[in-house]
Amino acid sequence: MRLVVVSAGLSVPSSTRLLGDRLAASVVGQAASVEVQVVELRDLAVEIAHNFTNGFPGRKLAAALDAVAGADGLVVVTPVFSASYSGLFKSFFDVLDRDALAGKPVLIAATGGSARHSLVLEHAMRPLFAYLRAVVVPTGVYAASEDWGAEGLAGRIERAAGELAGLMGGLSRRVVAPVEPEGLAVVPFEEQLAALKG
Repeated sequence: MRLVVVSAGLSVPSSTRLLGDRLAASVVGQAASVEVQVVELRDLAVEIAHNFTNGFPGRKLAAALDAVAGADGLVVVTPVFSASYSGLFKSFFDVLDRDALAGKPVLIAATGGSARHSLVLEHAMRPLFAYLRAVVVPTGVYAASEDWGAEGLAGRIERAAGELAGLMGGLSRRVVAPVEPEGLAVVPFEEQLAALKG
């Protein structure tokens, strides 16, 4: 199976690329025979702009568009700019054939400087890929600056990657159950009532 990571990170090194790499590694660990290819949109910015003005993709952009269209699954990651995905990220999917993602499993992910932008997954990215008729996995992954090295991110990556691996394998494998972070155990309702009486 072929997994393509589309990263819209602009800096080097890029936390957006790092998140994409960690998601891809988790998919590889949970599915059999997955070949990973990364598409760095930063390297395609000029060709994407030319595609808008002349209607034809350049050599590198055409290869990236073909890779995305031929993938068995996608991990798409963008930094958050002005409360939404980056313009470069949106422009790439604007020049992609409108039927290229139909029925294709897609894992959405984003990075940002603050946890306050985490809803970008639900208000911007999920509707975009639903419009493109992709099958978006239930768990999206958002990583704010404070999430790196903190508890919780690894579990979200594992769960989302498991969902994507399941869809890429035709739902023939078991989906990984969510991992509860330590200290957030659910207290049974009976125990909560008993504590109120006591």
